[in-house]
This record gives sequence, C-alpha cells and structure tokens, in this order.
Amino acid sequence: MTLKNTANPQSTKKRSSVRHTRAIQRDRRKCPLAAPPDAEITARLTELIQPATFAQQAAAAELGLRDRKLPLAVMVAIVITLIWRQIGAGGSEIARLLASEGLLWVGILVVSQQAISLRLRTFPAALFLALLHTLLPVLQARWQTRQRPLPPVLAWAHAHYTAVLVTDGSTLDALLRQVGLLREAPAQPLAGKLLALLDLASLLPRQVWYEADAATSDQQFWSRIVAAVPAGALLLFDLGFTNFTQFAKVTLAKVTWISRAKSNLSYQFSRDLYRNNQVRDMLVWIGTAAERQQVRLIQVYHLGIWRSYLTNECDPQRLPVAYVVALYLQRWRIEDAFHVIKRLLGLAFFWTGAQNGVELQVWATWLVYGVLTDLTDAVAEALNRPFADISIEMVYRSLAYFGQAYRRGAATDPVAYLASHAKLLGIVKRKRKAAPLPALRNLTNPDDP
Repeated sequence: MTLKNTANPQSTKKRSSVRHTRAIQRDRRKCPLAAPPDAEITARLTELIQPATFAQQAAAAELGLRDRKLPLAVMVAIVITLIWRQIGAGGSEIARLLASEGLLWVGILVVSQQAISLRLRTFPAALFLALLHTLLPVLQARWQTRQRPLPPVLAWAHAHYTAVLVTDGSTLDALLRQVGLLREAPAQPLAGKLLALLDLASLLPRQVWYEADAATSDQQFWSRIVAAVPAGALLLFDLGFTNFTQFAKVTLAKVTWISRAKSNLSYQFSRDLYRNNQVRDMLVWIGTAAERQQVRLIQVYHLGIWRSYLTNECDPQRLPVAYVVALYLQRWRIEDAFHVIKRLLGLAFFWTGAQNGVELQVWATWLVYGVLTDLTDAVAEALNRPFADISIEMVYRSLAYFGQAYRRGAATDPVAYLASHAKLLGIVKRKRKAAPLPALRNLTNPDDP
C-alpha cells in the first residue's frame, strides 16, 4: 500500500524572516574604515595564512605569474585586509593603506589604484581556493587539540560517527553594474550559488563549492557531496535535497543521513517501531527499482504540528528518536555560517562584476571565516563553554576593544582579553526561552533515550 505523508496540514507559505542583505550593498561605502589590526591579531593572521600562502608559490609559478609588485603574498594580504577591515570596492583605499602603513606581513609599498583594481579582477581565483584547501586541515587540527565541551547531542554523535556534517546551498546577492559589460545589463545579475559542507563539531567547512549560475539547484551538487563525505559519517540536509536515487547512493557509501520528510512524501508502510500520541516511529519503503530502500519515518507532535523526519538508520537503538530530532535541529548551524560570511564579512557586496573577481572574493571570505572561527573556538576553550554558546559576531566586533587595550598596554593576549571581558562585550550568547520538543526530554539519560 502506497501512502502519502499527511502529518502536516496544508498551510499558506510563510513570509521569509531573513532580512535581505541589499542594505550592505547600499551602506558599505558609508561605513567608517575599521582600525588596523593590532600586532597580536596581525601575528595570528600571519601565523595561520602566511605559511599556506608560501605553499602556493609553486602553483603561482606554474600559472605563469611573474614576480612583480603584486605577487601572491601581497595579493593575499590585500584581499584579507579588504575583508577583515570591511573596506569598500575599488583599490584607492588599499593603495593609500599600502603607501602609508603597509598591510599585515607586507611593508610600505607604493602601487597605483588602477593596478590594484585590475589585479583584483584578474588574479587567478584558483590560487585562493588552493589556499583555502591548504588552511582548512590546519584549522581542523587546531580544533582537535582544544579542550572544551560540545553540546550533549553533538558529543553523543561525535562518539558514534566518524564525522557529523551538514550541507546546504545559498544564493549570492546581485553584482554591481558599475564596470565592464554589466553596465549595459537590463538587470543586476546574481553573483552565483554557494554550497558548503560544514563540520558541525568544529563549525569549519570541509568543502565549499561555487557555481556562477545562481539558478543552480542544490540537487546538482549531490555527486560532489557523496564524494566528499567519509564512510561512517552522519550527514544532515534539508528538503531541497530530496532525491531517492541519491539517498540510495549515500547509503551505499556507508553514510548515515537525516532529513526532513516532505508533506507529500510517497511511501509504503512496513511496520511500527514505536507509537504514542506524540511520537510515531515506523519503517517504510521509498523509491522504486534500484533506488528502492527501507528507511525510518519519524513524526513528532509539537505545538500543534506533526514534524516528520527521514533517516536511513533503521535501528532505533543505534539512533534513538530523540537524537534524530535534536541532531536535525543542529542543521541551523550552517545557516549561521552563511549569515556570518554574508552579513558580517560582507559577501553581499562584491568588489567587481568580473567572474574571476567574484570567485576570488568567495574563497577569501571563507578563508577569513575559518580564521575567525578558530579564534572563537579558542575563546570558547578559555571560557570552558561549547562553541555554540559563543557569538562569533561579537568576538569579531570586540577585537576593536582589544586593540584599544593593547595600545594602552592593558592587554597582550586577544583570547585572554575576550574571555575575561566576555560578559561586558556580549560574547556569551543570551539564553533564549524555547518550548522543548517532547522527544528531547532526558536527552542525556542513557536509561531513557
């Protein structure tokens, strides 16, 4: 018997609660220039990024890049500064900074604004992607050496799976029509589509993919996702990835997955595993022919709504209902990551309409995100708090206060300063009141999973 999932009543489409990032494009040039990073933050950026930059020198040579005033090391310093200090488009401000104070590991250098602008449009973005791939394992290794608690549900999952990963896509905002062929375009084209594979424990990306076509569906990334997820991992994704053929491939790769179930999901009921007035846990068949597989359909009643989940882990002892629901709620962490790179680090404002320049900015912004995540994790360790308790935005914004204290001689270590002033600076997130799902009670009690 084929059934349809009718747990959720039909409802009108909700208005999006996400504030559009176009305001960043309007106001970016009006924002005051951020102060230069102090010596300690500069040293931290240099320690992490400069070795990875040197590791790409051979690749730069293979691409035929000549040793000029703006080689790879200088371009990396320029781009990191553009993002870290939130400098607007164009090369004029960077040219002034280079000529007056130097940038990061680059000393004073006189270069024209035109040369910098041209270099930002034409410098091979592939080098920044390689730089990101070089740095991410370093940051992941640093995370593994730290001692700080994980949220209970992630601590449980981290002990049972080789990795806990979440994937999702995000459409980038419109390009500016101020230069080149875009001036004659009838409308502002969108900058493209991002898809990230995020480690939920470290909140560092495992992989980031970019497509210039903003209309690219999340479904088109499936082959890359399957290739990137290690066997024994747990993968979370949302409804946009529903694809029975791909579900079967993920299962064959020995990867456990959890997703929400569509309201019109077509399935064949097999048998109940557990049922009461708030929870339904059942085995069902989905798909046909080669893609046909048995999965668990879990429905939880909360605040007048039945919420439905799918997982290919059919043993409730290995993956209890409570953890299915609690782990899926952690999927929102990837939305937080997109929020940081777009609104906090400015990937809603593009320096150029050139495709190469857009890609360069994308990879460099994720690179800065990684460094900022590493710093936030160090603060979490100093406070002995889960990373989830720490606001990455307030860590970033509070560096200005550390800079003032550093110049007064009142502080020397940014991590120690931010940890000791965490309450004053709002670094620890305020607790929000929320009605817990009934299946999440006694989550950490082994006798009542």
